[in-house]
Amino acid sequence: MEKELILIGTTWPFRSGGIASFNERLARQFQQQGFKVTIYTFSLQYPSFLFPGKSQYSKEPAPTDLTIHVRINSINPLNWIWMGFKIAQLKAPLVLVRFWLPFMGPCLGTILRIIKWNGVSKVVCIADNIIPHEKRFGDYWFTKYFIGAVDSFITMSKKVHHDLRSFTQKKAITCSHPLYDSFGNIMPKEAARKHLGLPADENIILFFGFIRKYKGLDLLIEALKIVATKNETSNKAPIKLLIAGEFYEGEETYKALIDSLGIQHLIYSYTEFIPQDQVQYYLNACDFVIQPYRNATQSGVTPLAYHFEKPMLVTNVGALPDMIEADQSGLVANPTPESIAAQIEQLYLLGEDYFLPHLRREKKKYQWDQLANAIIDLGK
Repeated sequence: MEKELILIGTTWPFRSGGIASFNERLARQFQQQGFKVTIYTFSLQYPSFLFPGKSQYSKEPAPTDLTIHVRINSINPLNWIWMGFKIAQLKAPLVLVRFWLPFMGPCLGTILRIIKWNGVSKVVCIADNIIPHEKRFGDYWFTKYFIGAVDSFITMSKKVHHDLRSFTQKKAITCSHPLYDSFGNIMPKEAARKHLGLPADENIILFFGFIRKYKGLDLLIEALKIVATKNETSNKAPIKLLIAGEFYEGEETYKALIDSLGIQHLIYSYTEFIPQDQVQYYLNACDFVIQPYRNATQSGVTPLAYHFEKPMLVTNVGALPDMIEADQSGLVANPTPESIAAQIEQLYLLGEDYFLPHLRREKKKYQWDQLANAIIDLGK
């Protein structure tokens, strides 16, 4: 008898950023394990005032190997009721839902409550965040309403697990974020740089992903100035910063900071949305991946760096250090320009080859079947 799973969450036609790519990759893993997977995604995900980017929608064709129904309207209660009854009629034993923002609580919480009236479906939630990075009125009550509709939870960091416990004592386990292995393959650094029009022989660090205040790009820019000043006095080769990702806020603020520090010549800026088929070039082109976050739960950039075997520098906030073997797969800094600068220097002092054996060992821990099996166990 074929096993059935309903996945409720962001996928195509929305852009393949972290959550959409994750959900699609996880659906394929379940299919590999013999499940019939049906995905219900959003027809309207965010109203425009909640989306800071230029477009929510993908320009890529629909995946041909996934069954995706574009049906859920996040702001229409009549749609929630209709979708709840429609999915309930399918009587899938396992319903998997993704939760990352309190705004989604009323929509998803209502749909799930109606689904569970069928007396058959168990609801498992992958919770990216319980307490959001940017807080808004109603967050607590929206989250509480959603949590009441879920049977059990998977978190991908101890921080989120701890936050969840302030709302509920329902069954919950922590499982590591799997590797993002659907963004291309490892290639020679020189080939990746040629594709991007970057020099082959420079020292280049990478900041990758959507640009928001909590991610600390400004701290990294200030750290780059500190490193540049030291390198100039000691006649060392400069270190340059490749910024790859769309501005979600404050573009002019960052440009003004770069100008005020006089380090325009040290910045390579690719500040548009990075399509899925281009991600591999940015990761392969850099020497090290830098995550200078002010606060965090977990980050999808870490498993991406592991996949491409790039050493990382993360700040000691939230769960960022949990996936890093300090002084082996990467380094950990305080979220200050001075500490980040010192650790960037240490990365180059140790060199890429120092980290490579540790990266290859550690990346074996983060496989998709481990997450899928944990979800299956929770849904029994």
